[in-house]
Amino acid sequence: MPADRAALGAFLRSRRDRLTPAQAGIDAFPGPRRVPGLRKEELAVLAGLSPDHYSRLEQGRQHTVTDEVVQALSRALQLDEIERAHLRDLAAPTSRRRWAPPEAAQRPDPGMLRLMGVLDHVPVLLLGRRMQVLARNGLVSAVLGTALEPGSSFARWLFLDPDARVRIVNWADFAAAAVGALRYEVGRHPDDRRLVELVRELRRGDPDVARWWDDQLVTFRTSVTKHLAHPTAGPLSFGIESVVGPHDPEQRLVVYTVEPDSPTARVLPMLASWTMAHSVDATTT
Repeated sequence: MPADRAALGAFLRSRRDRLTPAQAGIDAFPGPRRVPGLRKEELAVLAGLSPDHYSRLEQGRQHTVTDEVVQALSRALQLDEIERAHLRDLAAPTSRRRWAPPEAAQRPDPGMLRLMGVLDHVPVLLLGRRMQVLARNGLVSAVLGTALEPGSSFARWLFLDPDARVRIVNWADFAAAAVGALRYEVGRHPDDRRLVELVRELRRGDPDVARWWDDQLVTFRTSVTKHLAHPTAGPLSFGIESVVGPHDPEQRLVVYTVEPDSPTARVLPMLASWTMAHSVDATTT
């Protein structure tokens, strides 16, 4: 079975398992139930498919999946917008998905860099493919307690550096959303070997990643509140917002927003001054 069709089947099974007949608005088929959610036959009826057709989809034996079938399954499974997009990616023709042009080196979008300059009063970083850091300001390094140099991996820091779990109070909430974003990216770029290897590395290195990955969580540009424990500034709280530029959808600006006149907003200028002074000291020594 091709890997992409196996991924399609696994995603369909996970979404079928989480939806009960009552939630789907149908009467359960008679007989003993061996699955926590819908049976294959129940989902097939909901989507207007034959049981054999749906079984081939879930078993990875159906090479062609039409847009009409994707839409029908999305409605029957009550998928949200991101899950629908992910299902479309997984159902794309295998011949089209296997072809990929050589990837050029990621370079930060100039417009995004200008926007970063305007937002220098809050922590900001620019992420590219595979959560690679393309740019960041000094304030985000001061807040997170790590350099995050351009070219480094934000995902590796988040999951493999023990300090990340200490610094981020609600690490599990934030990290689970990051795993969902990686899954969404794998669905869009199944032949990105560096991305697939990164996921394997993270799954080997962190049991939480393996568990969340097996749950088939899918997210994209999710707004997550991040609570931090800063050793000098004390508790910090940020709303994390992502902005995708008009020229390169593979780059997203991650902005740490703050409530006006909040404790975090009041302490940020002190952190910015400390960061600037530290930078000046480093360049003069």
